[in-house]
Order: sequence, then structure tokens, then C-alpha cells
Amino acid sequence: MSTIDRRQFLQRMLTLGGGALATAALLSLLSCSKEETPDLPGDNVTPPSPPPAGAAYLAVARGENPTTLVQRSVSALGGIERFVKPGNDVIIKPNICVSNRTPEYAATTNPEVVAALVTLCLGAGAKRVRVMDHPFSGGAEEAYVTSGISEAVRTAGGEMEVMATMKFQDTTIPLGRKITHWLIYQDVLDCDVLIDVPIAKHHGLTRASLGMKNLLGVVLKRGEFHTDMSQKLPDLATLIRPDLTLVDGVRTLMQNGPTGGKLEWVKQTNTIIASHDIVAADAYAATLLGLTGADVSTIRASAQRGLGTMDLSSIKMEEIAV
Repeated sequence: MSTIDRRQFLQRMLTLGGGALATAALLSLLSCSKEETPDLPGDNVTPPSPPPAGAAYLAVARGENPTTLVQRSVSALGGIERFVKPGNDVIIKPNICVSNRTPEYAATTNPEVVAALVTLCLGAGAKRVRVMDHPFSGGAEEAYVTSGISEAVRTAGGEMEVMATMKFQDTTIPLGRKITHWLIYQDVLDCDVLIDVPIAKHHGLTRASLGMKNLLGVVLKRGEFHTDMSQKLPDLATLIRPDLTLVDGVRTLMQNGPTGGKLEWVKQTNTIIASHDIVAADAYAATLLGLTGADVSTIRASAQRGLGTMDLSSIKMEEIAV
């Protein structure tokens, strides 16, 4: 089997939840190939707008109650009303990547975090609030239940939606470089408000799975992203621009991501990070894993493309102890 064939095989294993062995082997192959992530110059991406007067550009809330952390972090940004208007159709995109991990394993977004956002959006007058993901392991309905998100969302008044294959359509990515079109779930492009709610966790290829990586849940053939991801993810993010990114750092999967499987790999970090700028949110969230934004190729490339800032010293940041 050639090096290219072995790499493709291992990437397929990883996409299907092949675990730490496949991850380690793939990383070894990538290291041997001496492929480096190129620096990408900026293009004509519209940068994130500045926040309203008095509002934080990025908010970090720390404490033991996830619902309160969500409320306080969103309030610091100017309130949910900054993002959600009466009558809006809202989609919340958590990470529900597998059907065999309950919340304590930190492979899927904390259900209390998702429910708190549903409640805020409905309180702002949203017409409907749908929550959805496209798991790469197991069925969607099973994953929704196992993650605890299904019950939490329905109790809060939201809707769980199973993403229908027919709604993934070949879509042009005008500013794409490595990819210029892809099969993308159309509702995330057509809704009034898109809220990205990843969980902060380790990833065997990208070092961190955060807001940008969470966008892979709205495309098909995601396994093909695992080559040149530092170029393909920014391409995708030029088209899919969440209105709000809120990173769940209540529990952080510190190793053997993205699926984990042992409680000793999980750290209780009791943090929520929120911003309208996905790059800034990811850059701060990387610190939960002992990294900086510059350490993560997808964050670095996205900042270079003008999708947001990873220079946290240049923005107004509010840190909240709850």
C-alpha cells in the first residue's frame, strides 16, 4: 500500500471514529511527508463588524452553573437581542458528533448550554429555534438522546431537527481557494440567525476542535476535509458565517479527541466563551487546551484570510466571574 493509500485509509478510520491508534498513525504519516501549512494572504472577506457601543467584543464567563455562564456571557456582548429579532428563524449548531458518548465525556456540547441558548432566543421573540447536527458515528436521533441535548432542548421549547440528506446541496463558495463548491445544508445559509456552539476539545489532526471545526457538521463528505484542512476550513468559513459563536468550556476533552472515551481525559474548566467573531472565540478557547490561536493552523489561516482576529490584545474582552 502506498503512502497516499495508507493516509487515505487512516483518514477514513479517523472519520468513522477509528480512535487514538488511527490518529497517531495518521499524524506520523503527515509528519513524514513534511507538509507544512502555508501562510495564506487575506482576500475580500468582509471582516466581523464591531460590537455596539459599550459591548464586549469577546466575553469569557467562569463559574459552576452553565446556564448562568451562557446568560452572563451573551449579556456582555450586548444581549441576545443584538443577534435575535422577533420573528427570526434561528438555528443552533452544537457538536453532537457521536451516538455513544454521554455529556460527562466532553465529546458533545453540554446540554445545559444548548438549552440556555434556546431559552434566550425564544425570549427574544424568535419564531422558532432548531437545534441540529450530522453525527459521523451512529444515527442522529440516537446521538441527540445520548448527548442529553434532545431532552434539554425540547424542555426549553426548541426543536431537534434531523438533517435530511436532500437538503445538502452543491453550493458555490465564491471566495474558496482549495474548495470552490461543496454539499452544504441549505437551511444554515437561509436561516435568519446561525449560532455555533462547539465544545472545546482536543483533535488528533488540528490539535483543537472548536467553532471553525464545528462547521463540518453542516457539510457532507467531511472526511475529504482532513487533507489540507487549514485551507479548506477557512474556505468554508468564508461562506458560513455564524452570527454568534459560543464555545462550551464547561468540560474540556484534553486528549484523544474528537471522541475521547475516558473520564480521566476530561478536565472541568467551567468556562463559556462568546463572540460574534468565530476566530477570536476559537483563539481564546484554544487556551483551555494550553494552546494559542497561532498554534492551531485553522485559526491562524482564518485570521490571515480576514475572517476575524486572533490578536486578543487588540479587542475589548470582558471576563466575568460568576
